[in-house]
Amino acid sequence: MPRRAQKQSKSISRLKAKSKSKPAAKAPKARSLRRAAPAKTAKRPAARPRVAASAGPKAAQSVTPGFTANDASASIKWYCDVLGFSPKERWEQDGVFQGGSVTHGNIEINLGQDDWKLGRDRKKGQGVRLYITTTADIDAYAAAIKKRGGTLDHDPVDGWGMRAFGVTDPDGYKITFMRPFK
Repeated sequence: MPRRAQKQSKSISRLKAKSKSKPAAKAPKARSLRRAAPAKTAKRPAARPRVAASAGPKAAQSVTPGFTANDASASIKWYCDVLGFSPKERWEQDGVFQGGSVTHGNIEINLGQDDWKLGRDRKKGQGVRLYITTTADIDAYAAAIKKRGGTLDHDPVDGWGMRAFGVTDPDGYKITFMRPFK
């Protein structure tokens, strides 16, 4: 056997011997969308103790949705004139109107001007419905919206322990106003 072949044969024999005594390292697995369990040998830094969400003064208190509008100024006007909201803030950057926020009771909605970076034909409001619970008389509120020129998606109806009606804002965002039965 030529000398080179003998060296290769010895190298192969050594590799076989090593593989018997020590398992070969596995190739890394492809990443999946699921989070892998932490390795048992890896030491993690001590985690801060978890506190229940309802404990303490930092517990969640409210949520403020933000909607992108084709014409934020017109949307703010609609929320105020038709739904009875009040303007809270007006946002400008370098003298250019960017949007604002409106409020009604404890409810606040942010309305931002679309910058059109995703295209002018982009539909807004798809798959979004905002549920607003109120203590006001639902039928009187629905009548007031109609009187101010608003259109209801449906008149007040009873269901699921609530009396409710729906509207759609100028950009297609759906809003349901509801009052729980007592």
